[in-house]
Amino acid sequence: MKFTLSWLKDHLETSASVAEIAEALTDLGLEVEGIEDPAEKLRGFTIGKVTSAAQHPDADRLRVCQVETDEGTRQIVCGAPNAREGITVVVAKPGAYVPGLDITISVGNIRGVESHGMMASEREMELSDEHDGIIELPSGEVGEEFADWLAENRPEAVDPVIEIAITPNRPDALGVRGVARDLAARGLGVLKDIPFEAVAPAFTSDLKISVDDDTKDGCPLFCATVIRGVTNGPSPKWLQARLKAIGLRPINFLVDVTNFFTYDLNRPLHVFDAAKVKGAIRVSRAAGGEELLALDGKTYRFQPGQMVIGDDNGPESIAGIMGGEHSGSELETTDVIVESAYWDPVQIAYTGRALKVHSDARYRFERGVDPAFTPEGLSRAVRMIVDIAGGEASEMIQVGEVPDTSRAYKLDTDRVVSLVGMEIPAEEQRATLEALGFTLDGDMASVPSWRPDVQGEADLVEEVARIASLTKLEGRPMPQVPGVPQPVLTPMQRRLGFARRQAAALGYNECVTYSFIEAGAAQLFGGGDEATALENPISTDMSHMRPSLLPGLLAAAARNQARGQADFGLFEVGHVFSGGEPGEESWQIAGIWVGKTGPKDLHGESRAEDVFDAKADAEAVLSAMGAPAKMQVMRGGEGWWHPGRHGRFCLGPKKVMGTFGALHPKVLAAMDVKGPVVAFTLSPEEVPLPRAKSPARPALEASAFQAVERDFAFVLPKDVEAQVLVNAAQGADKALISEVRVFDEFSGGSLAEGQKSLAVTVRLEPKAGTLTDEEIEAVAARVVDKVTKATGGSLRG
Repeated sequence: MKFTLSWLKDHLETSASVAEIAEALTDLGLEVEGIEDPAEKLRGFTIGKVTSAAQHPDADRLRVCQVETDEGTRQIVCGAPNAREGITVVVAKPGAYVPGLDITISVGNIRGVESHGMMASEREMELSDEHDGIIELPSGEVGEEFADWLAENRPEAVDPVIEIAITPNRPDALGVRGVARDLAARGLGVLKDIPFEAVAPAFTSDLKISVDDDTKDGCPLFCATVIRGVTNGPSPKWLQARLKAIGLRPINFLVDVTNFFTYDLNRPLHVFDAAKVKGAIRVSRAAGGEELLALDGKTYRFQPGQMVIGDDNGPESIAGIMGGEHSGSELETTDVIVESAYWDPVQIAYTGRALKVHSDARYRFERGVDPAFTPEGLSRAVRMIVDIAGGEASEMIQVGEVPDTSRAYKLDTDRVVSLVGMEIPAEEQRATLEALGFTLDGDMASVPSWRPDVQGEADLVEEVARIASLTKLEGRPMPQVPGVPQPVLTPMQRRLGFARRQAAALGYNECVTYSFIEAGAAQLFGGGDEATALENPISTDMSHMRPSLLPGLLAAAARNQARGQADFGLFEVGHVFSGGEPGEESWQIAGIWVGKTGPKDLHGESRAEDVFDAKADAEAVLSAMGAPAKMQVMRGGEGWWHPGRHGRFCLGPKKVMGTFGALHPKVLAAMDVKGPVVAFTLSPEEVPLPRAKSPARPALEASAFQAVERDFAFVLPKDVEAQVLVNAAQGADKALISEVRVFDEFSGGSLAEGQKSLAVTVRLEPKAGTLTDEEIEAVAARVVDKVTKATGGSLRG
């Protein structure tokens, strides 16, 4: 958003400097992005007077001029046809930078004659495109700064231009009037009244305007006035100067009026050439396929449902965004239809994005203009057109009603302290809101129609604090509550922190991957259904919510392998999703190890990670989260695990805390990962929380008596799992047996086909006294009996 200082002063009575205004704007939330001050470029240019002008001895078109300056008389060679004795000129002395030529003046030698500077033209000073001769000033004293002379005689030429950044929640600041209102509320001046008298209708127009029923939600209000006998042409110089200053090209008066009101009062308008409009004007939705050559010279094809302003010829305008070239005004236009309407912001945004068309009107309508100002904005534009271009106007044709945006919120003056931390007197708060256009009735504040961003009581506090200046906010320490503070982290947050620390200590590198993955990868891990599909995915590779952390880790592993990294471990802590509804997400901790690890042997080789490494790492992480030491390891993992090389950590058949093992080769191939890869996935929410009054660590149970270990070898069928044997031996005497450990497996030799030998060590730890031989033998007998019944095997002879 750009505007000039003089334009701002049309709405704000102020003596503040440009620097003060810029500082206030940024502090108010309207950040100043740049200030262009033409006077600064002209500093160093002074006024001089030509005392004589003689023909150059060696050039017919050059004159050798003697110019009186503040540093005495200087000789300047000039080629301008109007260089002559007696004129007052603008002098650029050696060392001055000329913006229009992008050069710095130095003492020159032109055809054998020294020249100590130059006399400038308007184009060389970037004042206009005039370059037929040097500037001839009607007044001015020798030595006077040219910028000062311009400020007094042609202030528009040195009018500073201010550019501010507008956040999407402040559409009211897209007009100079809205910016002035903020500055007036800050106390940088007084907001001026801009009264006007509406043009009295001179005739009744027979123009018919309609808005289709299915379009009224997108265009609740459409106003238009017909003006006959307009004399179109170039705009007045003041209007052209303002448009040029903000980067707009003056076209003709009727077009320039619409641009002026767009920036001045944030009221986009459009002018139709009445002679080119056939029949009635109709606001409707496109059927799809219609085309319009717009004012930007591009042809746009409408999609079904987009709003169109049309007549019997077809579309004449992209509603609320850009008019068509066919019905646009030209210098020959004499009869016009001036349109002012209110358009739904969301529908304007959808149309603009779909058609990829940008305009000042779209920029404002999709953010929300003042709906109540729609008729008045039209009346003000008609007044300007009639006053400058002549003609007579009809009555205003209005279809629809002004949308009801009235709302009021309670002003609690104490909330400024609780929400912002600033102490502002109640009367100052009320005065601030009134200056911004709010209407106060008791403790209720009615929101003005031009502030769609104010949607609650907290927004009132924000406005008060913003105008008072948040730079006045002082840091204060939080009040200290006596005693020991309550824990800040929840038990689950602490548990996840312990897990992260343990995984990192084991040598894994933490990853943070997207929660969105492509459908194929999701299906490999039990997801990829409609319940987890995104309605508007960022890309096709991010179409579904992840059912597991493993796809993201494997994708990261594939990228690392592609870059030559072969041995590494990765882990992640994050949510996984079983559906798209709240509550269908859960925490998961996953880790993978690719390649080799561990200390190198005597030959400098490292061994590859195996299933038992994954098991040990998973157990360490579970232990860090407070999982019970006695866990069952069972089969039955999902299909992405290797069927014979994985296990589940369980507390009973239905309480699964995690899974470890090797990943299936087919899954690795689909993810483009070179295997083997071992991994684990843990469910922190399935790990039982400690009892509320239990100590942080269990009491140490150390025995003073000698422990005893006995080895057993059993002959078993090959399909019997070692865990079945271990569980059976453990159950022989839970009080005495502290550990059962498998240390050998053998098959072949004297064993029959389909048999194997498993050897275990059973550790007995007495607590009441040293075990006798009889007690040890009794426990051994129970171990053999339990294992025989559970496995169908026998003690190996």
